[in-house]
Amino acid sequence: MVVRPADLAREHGISTQAVRNYERDGCLPPAERTRSGYRIYTEAHAEALRAYLSLVPGYGYAAGGQIMNAVHRGEIDEALTIIDRGHGQLLRDRETLEAVRRAVDHLTVESEAGSAPSAERATRTVGELAHQLGVTPATLRNWEAVGIVVPARDPVTGYRVFRASDIRDAELAHLLRRGGYPLEHIATVVQQIRTAGGTDSLSQALDDWRQKLTERGLAMLDAATHLSRYLGLIDGPDRRA
Repeated sequence: MVVRPADLAREHGISTQAVRNYERDGCLPPAERTRSGYRIYTEAHAEALRAYLSLVPGYGYAAGGQIMNAVHRGEIDEALTIIDRGHGQLLRDRETLEAVRRAVDHLTVESEAGSAPSAERATRTVGELAHQLGVTPATLRNWEAVGIVVPARDPVTGYRVFRASDIRDAELAHLLRRGGYPLEHIATVVQQIRTAGGTDSLSQALDDWRQKLTERGLAMLDAATHLSRYLGLIDGPDRRA
């Protein structure tokens, strides 16, 4: 069954040039050409486009493209590995969200009770914390510049020392950055945590991010359905990795 490029584009509200770009980038299988040079798209291309565009909300454009390219190379294990990484990141985001919420609740209770935070023994260097979060040391220095983290300095070496409260603030910043929040907003939220007061903004930010994680998880489920359908179409009943 031949499908017109305009029909592929119309289904998803994109341009025919976008369809051609997705084919060029390997998100769709190569199309055959007529003698006059026009592309011949089929139902397989329609399913590939549905699969790719369904992957984007759950995994992002880059990972979605990598998954489809791996599929078209016949490297199903590689495609599944990328998918697994996406699920792993989603789980880490959920765990971090809960850790931050518990930390905020604990700090609020301490403030209301009029007690000081417990002694902080866990520390990290800038390199160790950057590795823990999966960011660069330069990113942490940028966060320090806007007041998101306020590490102490080793009195002998002068190196930055991140204490437990700094690590908590950095984890929160990392979470909210992935949620699209600007540094200035994050700095305000972190300051609210430090003072354990006026946390409405923080609670709203965490609720918004929880909703985004839920939407991402549901998008991954939807993408799995489309990708499985596409694999069944191109591989047939005897699918092999």
